[in-house]
Amino acid sequence: MKKIAIGSDHAGFPYKEPITTWLTNNGYEVKDFGTYSADSADYADFAHPVASGVEKNEFEKGILLCGSGQGVCITANKHQGIRAALVWDLELAALARQHNDANVICIPVRFITLESAIASVEAFLNTDFEGGRHQLRVNKIAC
Repeated sequence: MKKIAIGSDHAGFPYKEPITTWLTNNGYEVKDFGTYSADSADYADFAHPVASGVEKNEFEKGILLCGSGQGVCITANKHQGIRAALVWDLELAALARQHNDANVICIPVRFITLESAIASVEAFLNTDFEGGRHQLRVNKIAC
């Protein structure tokens, strides 16, 4: 069973539970790092644990949600082993995996429908990295 880490701030909270349910119904084991309500919360408090878990290979992939997707994406990408991608449609989700070997998807809840978010998560999780010339580029990312 594939293990997935998920986290959100208050703005991402409305999509977190439906995405978690979709994941569970499709055979994924999910660890929810919060937040657990719509009360104001700081995105970094949830992005760091998700990114750390993926970086340590405790989880295959990570899913982060916030209002714009930017805060969680910037935070996750501070982790050396993380390649977090801001995604707002299906094609970007697939390309993030195919060309960038992204291991965390960041979803801008205020700019995407729930249906598109779930479709993007599905594409992200079911698309393989192409390697080849893209691997050479990915190898240049780390500092």
